Amino acid sequence: MKEFTSKTLESLFSLEGKTGIVTGASSGIGKEIANILVDAGATVYDLSLILCDETNQNIIRKQIDVTDKEAMKAAIDTIGKSSGIDFLINNAGITKRVKAQDVDSAWWDKIHEVNVDALFFASQFAYPYLRASKNVGRIVNISSMAAYMGFSEVVPYCSTKSAVTGITRGLSVEWAKDNVLVNSISPGWFQSEMNKQVIDDERNKKMLGKVTLGRYGDLKEIAYMALFLVSNASTYITGQDFSVDGGARAFGY
Repeated sequence: MKEFTSKTLESLFSLEGKTGIVTGASSGIGKEIANILVDAGATVYDLSLILCDETNQNIIRKQIDVTDKEAMKAAIDTIGKSSGIDFLINNAGITKRVKAQDVDSAWWDKIHEVNVDALFFASQFAYPYLRASKNVGRIVNISSMAAYMGFSEVVPYCSTKSAVTGITRGLSVEWAKDNVLVNSISPGWFQSEMNKQVIDDERNKKMLGKVTLGRYGDLKEIAYMALFLVSNASTYITGQDFSVDGGARAFGY
């Protein structure tokens, strides 16, 4: 039984021989995703603006601004032509707290450039290599509960994450016959560096009060969902968003 189970798990979740990209993989959710995918056998390219000093022979780190389209296309082409691309995890994102009436056009443009435009164009640049994957090409976009719920003082962020889920559905339909599956993950509340920027004690109490499980998630719990979505266990899933939120969206009273 143990031998059978081992073979089954390996056939479903091993990423041995697969290569992919995780944007913003030098910290937070992206870093945990990259580490889990490498543990499963993948080679991961981390495309981040600020690189961490953590070394792992199967994580190749490249410093890059994801909003620099020319640099991103060049980096993705280099990866694709040298080793192929089996998956792309669009994780890089930004946010900050600012009242809606005080949002200026510079911040509105910047957050959409990072969270929406960069995600779309990275997907576009990776498309020919994902389509040519010997496996099934995968795109996993990191969205947010903010795509579904209204939160004060982060309206631009809510806008970007609603756009991410829309892009996910649209690409999944358009590329369905091109060997590319496109899904997204909407994290609930995790103690990431991004969340620390917008959560104070009052918000912390309100948020945890609406989480069915009553706790923050562990970053590994997001990474496991990413592993599932790029693995052989999810070959009939596309155009879906997966809420990893401790039951927050289901919570009533």
